[in-house]
Formats: sequence, C-alpha cells, structure tokens
Amino acid sequence: MTDFRAFRIRHDDAGHRAGIETMDTSGLSPGEVLVKAAWSSVNYKDALAGTGKGKILRQYPLNGGIDVAGHVAASADPAFREGDAVLCTGCGLSETRDGGYGEYVRLESRWTIPLPRGLSLRESMALGTAGFTAALALLRLQDNRQAPSLGPVAVTGASGGVGMLAIDIFSRAGYAVHAISGKAEHFDFLRGLGAAECIDRHALAFSGKPMDSVRFGGALDNVGGATLAGLLPLIAPYGNLALCGNAGGIAYEGTVMPFIIRGVSLLGIASAGTARDLRARVWQRLAGDWKPRHLDRIATREATLEELPQVFDQMLAGGSFGRTLVRHRDAA
Repeated sequence: MTDFRAFRIRHDDAGHRAGIETMDTSGLSPGEVLVKAAWSSVNYKDALAGTGKGKILRQYPLNGGIDVAGHVAASADPAFREGDAVLCTGCGLSETRDGGYGEYVRLESRWTIPLPRGLSLRESMALGTAGFTAALALLRLQDNRQAPSLGPVAVTGASGGVGMLAIDIFSRAGYAVHAISGKAEHFDFLRGLGAAECIDRHALAFSGKPMDSVRFGGALDNVGGATLAGLLPLIAPYGNLALCGNAGGIAYEGTVMPFIIRGVSLLGIASAGTARDLRARVWQRLAGDWKPRHLDRIATREATLEELPQVFDQMLAGGSFGRTLVRHRDAA
C-alpha cells in the first residue's frame, strides 16, 4: 500500500463536499493496472462534478478527473509492465470509478492505452477527452465519406476545448474550417489555429426553412439545440454533421428534409464509451498525422490539485480559455 493525495468528491447526508484527502492505494477502484499519475486535465464535466453542480458521479466517494496519464507502477496484466507510459480518458473515470485527480489511479487493462510514440504524457492530456472527441468526430466523418471537396466544415463552440482542438486537427487533415463562436475577441487566436473563416454566432441568422442554400460541407456541433436545427439545412448533399455537445439544449426542432432530400447524415459522438479498437485507432492518429500543431498555445494553464476549486469556478462562470492541465507533484 502507498499513501497519496487525491481530490476526492463526496456526497452524503451532509451534502456535497470535495477537496484534498490522503488515502492509500488499497482504497482505489479495482483494476489490473496501477498507475502513478503525472498529468490530468480539466473538462467542463470535471467542473460540474467537483462543484456538485452537475450529476456526473454515479457513486460516492470518488476521486475526480475524467482524464489521466502516467507510468505503470504495478500490473496484473502481462501486457503492461512497470514504467510503461499509459493514458486513459473517459471509461468511467470520475463517474463509476476513481479518476485522474489522484496521484495514483487503478485502471482496467481493457481501457488502458499505451502512450503512442509521438506524444508526451503532457501532450496526451493537453488533448485529453476534448482532443479525443474532436479526432473521433473526424474519424467518423471520414468513415462516412466526408471529404474536403464537399466544402468547409463548420465547428460550433469554436472557442472551447473541443472546438479549438477540432480547428487544429481538421485543418491539418486538409479541411477548410469555419469557426463559429460568440466570442469575437478570440477570432484572431482561432485563425492562428487554422480557421479559414470565423463567424460570430450572434450574427449567424438561420432562416428556419426546412431547406436552405448550402453553406457547409459538414459540421462538428458542440452546441445542439437551435444551432443543430439551423445547421442541418445548410449542409451539402451527402455531407455529415457530427454532434458531440448540448450547450444549447438537449432538444431541437427540425424536419426530415435535409436527410431525405440531400442525404445528410447526423453522427453521434459519444467519446466516453468508445470501443477499445476504435479508441486505439484515434490515439494513433492524434500521435501522427492529426497531431495538432498548436498544443502549447491551446494548453494555456497548469494547475495543482489544490487549485482545482478556483479553476472549476472560473470555468463554470465562463471565464476560462483554452485547456487547463493538472500537474501532479512528480510530473516530468
């Protein structure tokens, strides 16, 4: 047994509370691979879980953090040896099992991904769930025959973590990206990541018609709601819209016309439960030809476990920008 620090989330008769606790490795969720964590990251989901403002955890108590990267400390699975660099995103972390906000985490081997050559542990967490989601979306788009020749790809919520990384990843893959954001003050930054055009969402007027003039070859929508309904009539014949978020609401009013007249496809992107083979395929692409060129610009902040409450509050208040990494004490 090894003692370590963790940002642990509790909810019981005394209400919600979260903070630094000391625990030992025998108290971690079960799994074959014990990892000494080096890096994690902060996602919107983490902020909701850590503050209790969203029902993310399905059991208590748990260590927060839906992402983690580090080195294997011990393994009951011969596929992993002590010292191996590994990562894990989603897969129940900080939902049904202890997550990456502990200096140690125990993982199921089926969800433990060897760090691909071409990525450092820090870079893998600069990507994290956000980068994995963006790359999974591109993979699904391409598997459904999305091509640059269909026209530009719209990315909504472009100033968020998924949006920024999508701009970088999609543009590197040869797509013209039209970034849609309500934060015009960040347009120069988004252009620097590879956006061919920036569109103020406040000035983006949807006609409300079942069909409209084609404007985009495809889209990655982080917003949902009225934005999803407005984008679908603008997608080119046999283009695709990949949906990965619901910042604009979980319901939308639309018609079947884009689907049955233009053959538009709506692709759901659920990163947390992605199958192992597909997960490994995405990470190989992120370490290779889809690796973002501007990770150091996108990862704008590093935080310690002690600083997490401040980071959460800032994120939920809309004051964060870029990706925040969580650095554990022994991170290289």
